Amino acid sequence: MSEFFYGIQSLFEDVLFVPLNALRFLDSWWLSNIINLIFITIGFVAFFYWMRQMKIFSENEKTQSA
Repeated sequence: MSEFFYGIQSLFEDVLFVPLNALRFLDSWWLSNIINLIFITIGFVAFFYWMRQMKIFSENEKTQSA
């Protein structure tokens, strides 16, 4: 069972975090934080999409119950 968890550790450390390790040593703050800015943008887009869908469902519910 421990080989499974060591495999997960190896996957993250050796494969998935390689781009992040490369960004750690950059001197530019903007280049270092570009991934964070991308995730924040995705979160805002998803939030506004969700709010728009909630408004649509709420309006449909009001028209069907009236």
